[in-house]
Amino acid sequence: MSKHRVVVVGGGFGGLGVVRGLKRADAEVTLVDRTNHHLFQPLLYQVATALLPAGDIAPAFRAILRKQRNAHVLLGEVTGFDTAARRVHVDLPDGRSSTIEYDTLVVAAGSQDSYFGHDEWAESAPPMKTLEQAVDLRSKLLRAFETAVSADDPKQWLSFAVVGAGPTGVELAGQLADLARRALKGQFRGIDPRDVRITLMDAVPHVLPPFSPPLRDHARLKLERMGVTVMTSAMVASIDDRGLTTKDGDRVEARTIIWAAGVQASPLARKLAEATGAEVDRRGRIKVNPVDCSVTDEVFAIGDMVNLNDLPGIAEPALQEGHHVARVIKARLQGRRHKPFRYLDLGTMATISPGDAVADIKKLRLKGVIGKAAWAGVHLAFLVGWRNRVAVLAQWGWNLLTGRRAQPIILQPMKAVERT
Repeated sequence: MSKHRVVVVGGGFGGLGVVRGLKRADAEVTLVDRTNHHLFQPLLYQVATALLPAGDIAPAFRAILRKQRNAHVLLGEVTGFDTAARRVHVDLPDGRSSTIEYDTLVVAAGSQDSYFGHDEWAESAPPMKTLEQAVDLRSKLLRAFETAVSADDPKQWLSFAVVGAGPTGVELAGQLADLARRALKGQFRGIDPRDVRITLMDAVPHVLPPFSPPLRDHARLKLERMGVTVMTSAMVASIDDRGLTTKDGDRVEARTIIWAAGVQASPLARKLAEATGAEVDRRGRIKVNPVDCSVTDEVFAIGDMVNLNDLPGIAEPALQEGHHVARVIKARLQGRRHKPFRYLDLGTMATISPGDAVADIKKLRLKGVIGKAAWAGVHLAFLVGWRNRVAVLAQWGWNLLTGRRAQPIILQPMKAVERT
């Protein structure tokens, strides 16, 4: 008799948690992803600001699962589901289309950026959700400094705007300020760091909305001391390649704009809902059974693409959902009952500068160096692989002591302009 076939779509925190949780299960597990690596998204902005090499936060699936004999990796793009026949449709790297049969399906396809109906803004304000986007953004940021050296008006190239004042936006603005005023100090002799203008803006009235007021105030004050202009209650009305305009008519000049504002579920959430008859919410997230994260008896969905009691779209819910679904599958295979899912809220954290972070953990409010130590400890613990943990810790220490960055390189060479 063949083993139970489990197909997991997406190798983020939730999907990889399911695969690893089934290590000793009597099942054959296939992980399908359109990239060959896991991505530690909470540190993606550190790749974009040249602090970390891309490989330190993106270990390859085959390396992670090399000792798990029942795990298989398939590089492919999932295009649809046939839940009646228990099949997943996949486009393969060589251009062929294929199907994978399953007994149990787990979909953890994550989320994508939302421009709130203005997808045309993406050209001038790129997002930062994938490793490729982060590396491209790094090149764009560094190219702005290189361009300023020879430009007639350097100040216009030294103007940056980050849209979205949640944890990602705050962390990105803080790292960008440190990059401009400390890491690149002395390397660009024709640039005065005081000419760098960084604007962090959001339609909400506070930075870091999920945090307690004292920590929000601390983060804002710290950013302003680092030279970041913070604009709250400022809704974006239009974006172009020279800046953006708010609903109130305020103009922010910025040659480099980064989008960190909104997210929506992966399109696979709606495709899965159509295949199973499930509901989706206004953000495109599929609604699942809160007891076990199931959509049907054989199909589970977890992570950012699901609405499970309106849990936040951060790493911890996805991790816990992934571990729970693995336990549910093992219990079913062994004919046992499983316990209902219960989310353990471990709080939220955000780093502001190399020596300052805020952590809101139940009734515990941490900031400054203590907050940074807690932030660093949690992020190192969640990283996959000891080599990555050691490498990231070493880069953080080097940056804290010297201000220097590990990857200040532009991958795309400049091309000459054709003139007639």
